[in-house]
Amino acid sequence: MESLTCLDAVAAPIVAIDCDTDQILPARFLQKPRSDDFGQFLFRSARFGPDGAPRPDFVLNRPAYREARIVVANHNFGCGSSREHAVWALYDYGIRAAIAPSFGDIFFINCLKNGLLPIVLPEHVVLPLLDGLRESPGSRIAIDLPAQTVTLPDGSVHAFDMEPFAKACLLRGMDEIDYTLSHRDRIEAFERDRAGPY
Repeated sequence: MESLTCLDAVAAPIVAIDCDTDQILPARFLQKPRSDDFGQFLFRSARFGPDGAPRPDFVLNRPAYREARIVVANHNFGCGSSREHAVWALYDYGIRAAIAPSFGDIFFINCLKNGLLPIVLPEHVVLPLLDGLRESPGSRIAIDLPAQTVTLPDGSVHAFDMEPFAKACLLRGMDEIDYTLSHRDRIEAFERDRAGPY
């Protein structure tokens, strides 16, 4: 996965409360292998009609938001089932960060494990931000992960909390397996010492 340090990108508003993982990635795509491009399935039922034609009113189909790399969502984004595929769909589409007042717990963890930064900001910050992004399509947000700050289109700067290990992995572009393998020499030395002279 790609490392994430700073990101300055167009942000797309997802205004629905309780946008669940089935909306983000419909269940009919769960049997596909990870090697597939899950970005094509992101919000599939909302982005495309039954005939496969893009719905022009869906936010990511509007020209100003097509290059979005950040989503700003409402309460409880990513609730519902624990499917990791929902994060794969966001990541493969090109989304690198999500900002919301709250997230589904498992979805939040899955984001961190798959290179997507979930940022919790207060409701009194996020709800006006959603309105502003709708009123001014194409607005950009800047995220500084080392400093743990978000700079909004109005210039205001907001700090966010981040668990240190997850932050380190995102900065280095590593998942937990990569992190473990980065200590392979020490693990092998431990195993040799533990084996003894037999």
